[in-house]
Amino acid sequence: MTTKATILDKKAIERATTRIANEILERNRGTENLVLVGIKTRGVPFAKRLSTKINEIEGVKIPVLTLDIALYRDDLTEKYESPVVINDDFEVNINDKIVVLVDDVIFTGRTVRAALDALIDKGRPRKVQLAVLIDRGHRELPIRADYVGKNVPTSRSEIVSVNFHEIDSIDQVVIKEKGRN
Repeated sequence: MTTKATILDKKAIERATTRIANEILERNRGTENLVLVGIKTRGVPFAKRLSTKINEIEGVKIPVLTLDIALYRDDLTEKYESPVVINDDFEVNINDKIVVLVDDVIFTGRTVRAALDALIDKGRPRKVQLAVLIDRGHRELPIRADYVGKNVPTSRSEIVSVNFHEIDSIDQVVIKEKGRN
């Protein structure tokens, strides 16, 4: 795959994170009953960054939980030959909380649908909102993010690759072209 363009660099990711954190605080009138749930894998470091930023702004540490949706995907048999069940019990009760699901990219909406199913198995939140760093369009389900770092129109032959320093040793978002070397 060939890198076609860099969409966001480290500074742009920081600005988007700050803006989304402020939008979450504004829409929810503060931090009361707020929980961030990162969708594994790259939603988790993004959720932690949002929590850190909210703490800087409000002086309140928001819990960050990890949600593994592998067993809830509608393409489970295509992706995994033998899926492994991981016990990811939440250490925070999400009943009657405002849960902000956090992911790096929203594309077809199927990951978010799986995350909603997994989340409901964990409890009954008062409200669920969605925060994503990149919205690339091409929805197959009627799902929309409440908080978006950047809208990036893409073709289906492109891949949006989000790299976080915690996982990839670099902060950047790039578009890659499928089928090219």
